[in-house]
Amino acid sequence: CGQCITHCPVAALSGRDDKRPVFSQNGMLNTRRKTTVVQVAPAVRTAWAEAFKLSRKFASPERLAGALRLMGFDYVFDTTYAADLTIMEEGSEFLERLKHKEDYQWPMFTSCCPGWVRFLKSQYPDMVDCLSTAKSPQQMQGAIIKNYFADKIHEDPENIFSVSIMPCIAKKYEGLRPELNSSGQQDIDATLTTRELAYLIRKAGIDFASLPDGERDSLMGESTGGATIFGV
Repeated sequence: CGQCITHCPVAALSGRDDKRPVFSQNGMLNTRRKTTVVQVAPAVRTAWAEAFKLSRKFASPERLAGALRLMGFDYVFDTTYAADLTIMEEGSEFLERLKHKEDYQWPMFTSCCPGWVRFLKSQYPDMVDCLSTAKSPQQMQGAIIKNYFADKIHEDPENIFSVSIMPCIAKKYEGLRPELNSSGQQDIDATLTTRELAYLIRKAGIDFASLPDGERDSLMGESTGGATIFGV
């Protein structure tokens, strides 16, 4: 969950740095060896502005999309699309469980936070069956990118480098969990935090004053208000 980094009394711990495989001289954005796809979590759309002391109105999702394209990403998606899918999946699972109450352990817990899932598995293993079987929005989006999206753009999934930008370092751990790679491959290749994103934007030397608005790609780019308040 990352709390060990916050609470270490001698500051000996730090989060894993994923900037190098994405943005170094030999990283994917510079070598162009693969098609690069990025998904941005809803919280990041607000938090990135704090690093540059930008107003929320100025630091719009469209301006962030423009920055990501200037940095070299071929496709830009918002994780709210997958949040809609998660709402449907978890909701459908809950309704199905209600029809057969006697076959399940209660209550039903969300499975969208890897820190929470790890906590439950390690501290309350007798309640693991209460977890929803649905993947988190990050992992659903990653699976769709490597399957449905790859098919739509006629690209080999092996030739897609999928990056997620998340507000929590626990998502780095989640992206590498082998049991989530149901497609037979790693759905998330690298996970960046908001802080790492800010570093990369500075490294790219992007001038916000002249930065044009960008757009999320239309395929898997739409989402509902329900997805935006998904965390609530």
